[in-house]
Amino acid sequence: MKSTSLDIAAELSRLEALTNFELRGEWRRLQGMQPPKSLSRDLLLRGITYKIQERAFGGLSKSIVRKLSGATSGALLDADPKAPCVKAIRISVKVGTRLVREWNGQTHTVLVHADGVEWCGKRYRSLSVVAREITGAHWSGPRFFGLERRTK
Repeated sequence: MKSTSLDIAAELSRLEALTNFELRGEWRRLQGMQPPKSLSRDLLLRGITYKIQERAFGGLSKSIVRKLSGATSGALLDADPKAPCVKAIRISVKVGTRLVREWNGQTHTVLVHADGVEWCGKRYRSLSVVAREITGAHWSGPRFFGLERRTK
């Protein structure tokens, strides 16, 4: 692995000495396409560097690629099958986040944990279970707590 790191370091040093024209040629060779015309030297170097590292160490996992493209399960959902152009974008929250929702004049606070959520001192596996407890009806927990935005 050290020789790969040294090879990459040497390659990066070589890239620094190239002209912008030569960098654009390097981009074409590695990416298989023309670089955008307005790309700065710094971004050219970053794109080329990433591609070199990707070839040496492997690229992003499929799950990360899905997350970045917005196609991860739950990140981009059809809000209504009869209206496929309407989407719901799910917002992710960090562990420790407190979600607050008022329902029928009562304020409900949920604490997000790594393995579920906590409401009224009890742990639940999902927000949907908490939303059902609060309302007595089936709700999408993320929608109930405002973690989904509808877009067209």
